[in-house]
Amino acid sequence: MSFLSKLFGSKEPQRPDVKERTVMNIKTGDFITYDLEDFEVVGKLSFNDHGFNWFAYQLQGNNKVIWLSVEMDDELELGIYVKSKLKLQEPLPKKIELDGVTYFQDEYGTAIVKGEGRSQNVDGAQCRYFSYFDEEDEKALSLEIWGNEIEASTGYYIEEYELKIIAGSN
Repeated sequence: MSFLSKLFGSKEPQRPDVKERTVMNIKTGDFITYDLEDFEVVGKLSFNDHGFNWFAYQLQGNNKVIWLSVEMDDELELGIYVKSKLKLQEPLPKKIELDGVTYFQDEYGTAIVKGEGRSQNVDGAQCRYFSYFDEEDEKALSLEIWGNEIEASTGYYIEEYELKIIAGSN
């Protein structure tokens, strides 16, 4: 910036600093590259179960929608999930067979949800959640109960280095 610009002000508009993105601060409108495909973050769910927090980001690709799950437990846990057509009724079983995989119930609870973007319709809702894993803890089954509707998703763990995050806003 020149001396005169400092003295009289610059005509260039000031651009806000863009905060570096991590998996813990992704925003709707950001872009994520995963498995050589680009996705736009079109929705975000923030779950809170008595102070324990985690996120689910809805990622829209060219031909598909996936969900990125982000949880800081003892260590950072990331998962990629896709919706399943599994139909269940309550009470939920402790063991579920799906596509040749046996899943065992691991965790469950109730969370208050904050929704953003495409997910804003569930903002302030309460959700019951159930996590299932196969014997090797490689494949996951996530069940969420929203009112009377049970939504199922299957997934697997990934590493943080597999994602590239590009901020779409400040």
